[in-house]
Order: sequence, then structure tokens, then C-alpha cells
Amino acid sequence: MRLAALMLILSASPALASSETAWQQFRQDVETACTALAPTEGQTAIEVNPFGSESYGAALLITTLADGAADRYVCIYDKQAGTAELTAPFTPPQDVVQPMAAPAGNVAPIEDTRTDAHLVKP
Repeated sequence: MRLAALMLILSASPALASSETAWQQFRQDVETACTALAPTEGQTAIEVNPFGSESYGAALLITTLADGAADRYVCIYDKQAGTAELTAPFTPPQDVVQPMAAPAGNVAPIEDTRTDAHLVKP
């Protein structure tokens, strides 16, 4: 009976089966594959997601260009195949115009420099 309970607990937690050494190797594999796809011009910084999803690893790459601009990419790593793909760069942040109400109640557009990132409700 105790053995059955132990087996049930262990089978319900597959993430515990991976050692820290295995996760370090995974992160290194993602970094190596994604670095190979990084643009050659400019200087690129990479941030690897420590665990990824069940099937994929992910990394953010930001390449700083000579003119001071920066391109942002996402690298997606297939855990099973051991291959990676790089997205096209995200478009640079643009001026965002949003209607804002003044204290008097008037509504006027206000420009703000931001990306098109926004909150979502899952």
C-alpha cells in the first residue's frame, strides 16, 4: 500500500525527475542553438527562459545596432528535435495615440512612445 502511494506521488510530479544538471544542459543547448541564429551585425544579448514549455524552449534576443537602434527577436527551440527558429524582429516602438479625458471632461488624443504590448486576460 505504501509503495503504491509513493508511486502515485512520484508519477504526478514529472518535473522533479529532471536534475539541475539536465536543466543546465537544456539552457546551454537553447543558448547555443539560438546564438547560431543571431544576426551578425551589432551586439546581441540573449536571455534563455529557464525551463520553456513542455515541448519548446524559448529565448529573447536583443541586438543593438551601430545607429543605437535595437531589434528584438524570439528564438523558439524544439526540445524533441533539438532545432531552433528565430522570429523576424519586432517592429520598433511607435508613437501610440490614445484618447484621454482632461479634468474638464474634454477628450483629446495624447501621444506616448511605447510598444504595442498590452495586458491580456487569460
